[in-house]
Amino acid sequence: GYLRQLLPRRPDLKLVVTSATIDAQRFADYFARPAPAPDRSKQRQASSGGGDPQSGGAWGPLIPAPVIQVSGRTFPVEVRYRPFEESRDYDLNSAITDAVDELWRGGAGPGGDILVFLPGEREIREAADHLRKHLSHQPVLRSAEVLPLFARLSQAEQDRIFQDHSGRRIVLSTNVAETSLTVPGIRFVIDAGTARVKRYSFRQKVEQLMVEPISQAAANQRAGRCGRVADGICIRLYDEAGFNGRPKFTDPEILRSSLAGVILRMKSLRLGAVEEFAFIEPPQKRAIVDGYQLLSELGAVDEANDLTRIGQTLSRLPLDPRVGRMILEAQQRGALDEVMVIASALSLQDVRDRPMDKQAQADQAHAKFDDEKSEFSGTLKLWKWLEDSKGGHGKDHKLSHRQYENLLRENFINVRRVREWRDIHTQLHTVVAEHKWQINTAPASYEQLHLSMLAG
Repeated sequence: GYLRQLLPRRPDLKLVVTSATIDAQRFADYFARPAPAPDRSKQRQASSGGGDPQSGGAWGPLIPAPVIQVSGRTFPVEVRYRPFEESRDYDLNSAITDAVDELWRGGAGPGGDILVFLPGEREIREAADHLRKHLSHQPVLRSAEVLPLFARLSQAEQDRIFQDHSGRRIVLSTNVAETSLTVPGIRFVIDAGTARVKRYSFRQKVEQLMVEPISQAAANQRAGRCGRVADGICIRLYDEAGFNGRPKFTDPEILRSSLAGVILRMKSLRLGAVEEFAFIEPPQKRAIVDGYQLLSELGAVDEANDLTRIGQTLSRLPLDPRVGRMILEAQQRGALDEVMVIASALSLQDVRDRPMDKQAQADQAHAKFDDEKSEFSGTLKLWKWLEDSKGGHGKDHKLSHRQYENLLRENFINVRRVREWRDIHTQLHTVVAEHKWQINTAPASYEQLHLSMLAG
């Protein structure tokens, strides 16, 4: 919305929106520009404030923004619908193994890898176990690899997906393989038709990952994954009528997220009333009311919904309002050092890895970070271990970069996510320094720490 307001005043600014699955026509209409008006005097009047460029009028009819479609080199993809009814004796995993048998025909069919789309880590682990047992009874396919692909995997496990291989392979993935990356060598796709979508709960005041049917655009994107190297086949584990009844596009994030952060930023930038702002897809009135209510609970707005001093400070923090409120409270209670560690950890996925074939060893390695009092205290124990390990645990010499990373891997700690954790923590330190807030040198008590966290 802000960019649409800015474009008429900045003709030198070029805006390019790219995506594989958005509603391109909606964006083209939203960023429509007026055609030159035949009457130049009216155009001059409009340019001096007498007309709205977005509404046509004196500016002439609106012309949608151009849409450029860049189609990569693709091969024909045959779509097959194989709906199944779940019962005690037949479930999603059974449907997947039947689809694998159909595509590979017990090893007599064409070669090529299979990409299976599933909603989450739990479903992937269950399907992997089921497939391995199934393939072990087929002499020709016994050597086929079954590889998972989801965000919590270690970097080494994710890298296996892209390594050269000679045999057949089945990759079980979340929607990360839909647009974010391309899995090489895929000839076949099996689409379960669901994904985990982050959606805000008005009742519980938290964002939840809900398993939902994917949109038509997402389903077509999945099917296109198998037409990159040769003719492909996509098996959808739902019927064609179900596909046609799905929404054409995925709900935009603003329709399924808390608006507290959006409202806070808009008020700080003085972009006008949220209710009247020209969003591409306006949020529900209920979501706006909920956003104001959360900001009120955080002390960020007053009864007139104007920013308070707390709200003004929160708007300058590059954080979710609830996490930012924890930081402010921690500064008052002498727990800033600890809460910065926890707040940065809350901004990313758990740094602890649990490889599918080494879960017991990983749990044993992670046990030293457990704290019976609270998970927050456990997070601090993990951070302290990371800091001490970097310094060699008091030894005469510090660990080299490679030695440190090897130590993390030995303890099933994700190196990349630890790096992200440190980066976010450093950013918080910079914000704190800019505000000249004092970081406590004495350890915060259990009460100081948890009262700070409860403020958010």
